[in-house]
Amino acid sequence: MEDNKIIENKELNIWEASVPVMILIGLLAYNIVYADGGLLGDYSNHYILLIGGLIAAVVGLFNKVSIMGMVMEVLDNLKSVFVPLMILLLVGALAGTWMVSGIVPAMVYYGLQILNPTIFLAASVVICAIISLATGSSWTTSATVGIALIGIAGAMGVSAGMAAGAIISGAYFGDKMSPLSDTTNLAPAMAGGELFSHIRYMMYTTIPSIIITIIIFAIIGFSMETTGSVTNDGLIEKLLTTKFNITPMLFIVPFVVVGAIILKMKPLIALGIGAVLGGVFAMIYQPAVLQELSSSNIGSVIKAFTSSTELALPATEEFQSLDDDTKSNLSKLLSGKGMEGMLWTIYLIIAAMVFGGVMDAIGALSRISSALLSLSDSVFGLFASTVASCLALNITASDQYLAIVVPGKMFAKAYEEKGLAPENLSRTLEDAGTVTSVLIPWNTCGAYQSGVLGVSVFDYFIYAIFNYISPFMTLLFAGLGIKIKQLVVTEK
Repeated sequence: MEDNKIIENKELNIWEASVPVMILIGLLAYNIVYADGGLLGDYSNHYILLIGGLIAAVVGLFNKVSIMGMVMEVLDNLKSVFVPLMILLLVGALAGTWMVSGIVPAMVYYGLQILNPTIFLAASVVICAIISLATGSSWTTSATVGIALIGIAGAMGVSAGMAAGAIISGAYFGDKMSPLSDTTNLAPAMAGGELFSHIRYMMYTTIPSIIITIIIFAIIGFSMETTGSVTNDGLIEKLLTTKFNITPMLFIVPFVVVGAIILKMKPLIALGIGAVLGGVFAMIYQPAVLQELSSSNIGSVIKAFTSSTELALPATEEFQSLDDDTKSNLSKLLSGKGMEGMLWTIYLIIAAMVFGGVMDAIGALSRISSALLSLSDSVFGLFASTVASCLALNITASDQYLAIVVPGKMFAKAYEEKGLAPENLSRTLEDAGTVTSVLIPWNTCGAYQSGVLGVSVFDYFIYAIFNYISPFMTLLFAGLGIKIKQLVVTEK
């Protein structure tokens, strides 16, 4: 991504560059508010992104951009997300094998023994922050402990949106502060700074943001009323111990995956190992579960890998006499996604890359960032323009890396001219680019987290507290002139 070229088009003006974005946002808003998300069926957002890409292509043709140039940029975009798409497939396989092997059920079972609804949300933030800080990956955190925490939340009667917001808040704090994170390395590279100086400087805005987040979740935890009557009656524990062989030995698999990431193994390989080990542990510890799926244990593992699966509730009167809502909630603990469960998310990312690729090819991304840069006539204006540019790129390019690369390249000279150290820019890129990506439904990060956790962006948006506090925190520091590091010029 550091070598990514910014495509400029002098023929294109800011209004033309904004037309596809305005139409895209308008159609998405209409789809959500008036069509209840079903304007064009289950794949409404996918089609709307493709329509946005088509409109951008028409704008490009009127501004002397070749069709081949747009196609090549789209192909480059699609190549850039090949590994993330493979990771999504493996996350689906991992979720499927971790369910039938009893790993996720064991996490839920033991989690219910340790956590309670009052401290659950705040504890989820802390747990995910620690895992993400150690692995450098918010995606890995959500795919492992995040899936289990969503299951625990459902068992406790805690809102899935709240739980997802807490998971994402903690995961992105750790991702942002970890020297193992790709975005944490990319931001100072774009700004011309140094990694550990960048991390130290981020602490000034990031630590207050995560403290506020934990406090808010603690307050929510102490004041909310849960509907987890099934937990109070011990039904969850009975269900899990009836269907699965619950043993601490199952935790070997997640420890192996987290350890592999800490040791800098590629996420694709680490998650693949986790999915395979899940299948192996299923054959060792859960033969009865596998027999329920098919007559062949290996066939059942393959089914868990590739397809969405759901186990039946126990045939006892205690479970069969429950009301339909309770049965539905309990059944969620017995279902796995498999690769098939990730296809909706994968198609959404592909559609977003088409839109982002065409927008980049016609020079719209460069034009929008240039327009925002021209508004920065003061130090605070420069910080505000950087934040706005990162947000605009997360919306238009649908990719957090481009939201760091493009503003990083375009704003670096402006910071230098105002006598500001590169740490100011790199911190702002992370505060506004990295963490807000997950708040955009069609961004690769928003689509990933929504797909993995099974919670729509619109449901967790308001609870992803750390993610939307961060850009405001960096603007607050800029407005008050707190910790604005000056550029040190050394004489030769």
